[in-house]
Amino acid sequence: MTSWFFDHYHQDPDISPAEQASWQFQIRVATADDLTSIAHIIAESFHGHDGFWGWAFPLVRLGIYEDLKHRLSSPAPHHVCLVAIETTNAASHHLVGTVELGVRLSDSWVKTGRSFPYLSNLAVHPKYRRHGIASGLLIKCEKFAHEWGFDDLYLHVLENNHQAQQLYFKLGYKLHKSESNWNRFPIRRSRQILLHKHLSIEC
Repeated sequence: MTSWFFDHYHQDPDISPAEQASWQFQIRVATADDLTSIAHIIAESFHGHDGFWGWAFPLVRLGIYEDLKHRLSSPAPHHVCLVAIETTNAASHHLVGTVELGVRLSDSWVKTGRSFPYLSNLAVHPKYRRHGIASGLLIKCEKFAHEWGFDDLYLHVLENNHQAQQLYFKLGYKLHKSESNWNRFPIRRSRQILLHKHLSIEC
């Protein structure tokens, strides 16, 4: 299953509008060859290189790599990792975004009494943000969840990540639950909130 799309919304000062308008992207299922690029994008998006994470970055990236390698080599019945690739020309094919979708058992967050699809590790390379890549990845995940027989989709987002929240709300996600203050780890700067979307029949 592969999706193709164009987008020229964002204006990068280092790239001409004409170049951006011609960018093309493809969304496909990740392979083992994508692991290094996926790990780097996730580590950079969620941890960065500043302060403590500066020297820890290689270890964080390696941990992400090994975890994802295990999930891809021993896939669960309902698990998929998607990647967005820039395919403007034959020489580019840069991996610019990724997301994972899996199924979890009912827990303290989602008391449904049954398993539910959960979206995680949505990350887009800084240079390619605001090009519709995150939206494309999310919509593709919704299609997978619907094909698996689910009508709902859940994800977490940090309470202070207003840009991500705007994207999710625009796509129809709604607040399901906020994390209690006592449950926060000391290193986390903001608590998590759980968002939920009821999938339409058109997915």
